[in-house]
Amino acid sequence: MSDPDSEADTELKELATDEAAAGKRLDQWLAAALAPDISRSRVQALIRAGAVTLEGAAVTEPKRKVSAGELYRIILPEAGAPEPEGEAIPLDTLYEDDALIVVNKPAGLVVHPGPGNWTGTMVNALIHHCGDTLSGIGGVRRPGIVHRLDRETSGVMVVAKTDRAHRALAEAFADHGRTGDLERAYVALVWGVPKRLSGTIDAPLGRSTHDRTLRAVVPEGRPDARLAVTHYTVVERYGQPNEEIAALVECRLETGRTHQIRVHMAHIGHPLIGDPAYGRAFRTKAKRLPQPLADMVATFPRQALHARMLAFRHPETGAIMRFEAPIPADLAELLARFARL
Repeated sequence: MSDPDSEADTELKELATDEAAAGKRLDQWLAAALAPDISRSRVQALIRAGAVTLEGAAVTEPKRKVSAGELYRIILPEAGAPEPEGEAIPLDTLYEDDALIVVNKPAGLVVHPGPGNWTGTMVNALIHHCGDTLSGIGGVRRPGIVHRLDRETSGVMVVAKTDRAHRALAEAFADHGRTGDLERAYVALVWGVPKRLSGTIDAPLGRSTHDRTLRAVVPEGRPDARLAVTHYTVVERYGQPNEEIAALVECRLETGRTHQIRVHMAHIGHPLIGDPAYGRAFRTKAKRLPQPLADMVATFPRQALHARMLAFRHPETGAIMRFEAPIPADLAELLARFARL
């Protein structure tokens, strides 16, 4: 199996301007055309380095105004990155056979190497544990990885050890369980209690216009809009009957977009407690809580989200596999404190 991350050192793209692009800065237009893969600062660096040409001549001024009908060629070098090595990082293994391994990922562990996290990831731990048995379909930096959890989200993950298992599991996750046997259930501690104790959030997600590392609910017609559907059920309510402060919510995914649960719950006015990105507007609510709960919430180091259950059809045996990960200690303690209100 060839490594898709190492087939070429560079990639050549050709982009033509239209009437809507006329008058825009070259760096602005290119960044929009190449989003979300390339940042504007990266585009500017490529322009200054002579990697952008027009009619065979390098264009080195990012502020250049483009005209309609121009054809730009951009050379995109493969970003240099070290090949991950095995590291003796403990894994909480829930199940393992020759085809796959199921783990309970702790909060704080990045799934695969990337900018700022080239070592100390779950991939490094898996390489150490599994040796060269991991599937190579995902490339050298993502061997066996068919789905991800955010760094600060804990819970169940499955990793492929054979290419056959990788293909089957990847297809199941791409289908989001609509026609197969994939199930994913998360628990989230959110601010307030939704008026409807169960419901469906059907709101497309795209890249945030304020911060390209974040997602936001966007209009369906936007080019980067992606279908996103979350089903939720309130499991527990915390606080007095006339002043309920928080709720434990189970979320089941019909799609699996980046930050989906976090964005969707914030969208309906109930962001996750501890979420530094989508729950910032609710930080002051922690000050109204009694001690020591107020301090615990204010210092909780992550979004209160846990991948509780994962079920799928085994790619080799065809058996339905179901795995559950207990709520981790930090979240369990927080829930216990809320339960005393």
